[in-house]
Amino acid sequence: ALAFGITRTKVNYILDCDVRSFFDSVSHEWLTRFMEHRIGDPRMIRLIRKWLRAGVMEEGGWAPTESGTPQGSVASPTLANAYLHYSFDLWADRWRHRHARGNVIYVRYADDIVAGFEYEDDAQRFLVAMRERLSRFALTLHPEKTRLIEFGRFAAVNRARRGLGKPET
Repeated sequence: ALAFGITRTKVNYILDCDVRSFFDSVSHEWLTRFMEHRIGDPRMIRLIRKWLRAGVMEEGGWAPTESGTPQGSVASPTLANAYLHYSFDLWADRWRHRHARGNVIYVRYADDIVAGFEYEDDAQRFLVAMRERLSRFALTLHPEKTRLIEFGRFAAVNRARRGLGKPET
């Protein structure tokens, strides 16, 4: 999807993002609300709550979990995907249609997000809005792993004209 998007649409800037400590930061309260929205069976919701509160074994003792999804659980990737679907995906699609001046594409795999923009100001505004949106759900972007990259067949020429080095990869 990403390869198709960046080769078939006007994408001049790539925003590469990573959610900091995502699997440890998932809010149990929000995740439960999201699950209740899609699942009508209260027994399944109770089971999900039990998974979330299962705790961890540390140094021979049990420790409760206040947030996050169970490490190594087969349900963890599915729960995480549902969490980001409601906290990010739906919002990003709305933002793209309501606020962007040019083309916007995005692809998310677990807690890694890559978005492509036609205009730099769209990318900057999206990043500010995304940080605000994620903070509402107890999530933050990793500062060292989040970057905006000039991209496209004219990126090197445009950067050279402005006196900047080669584009990042």
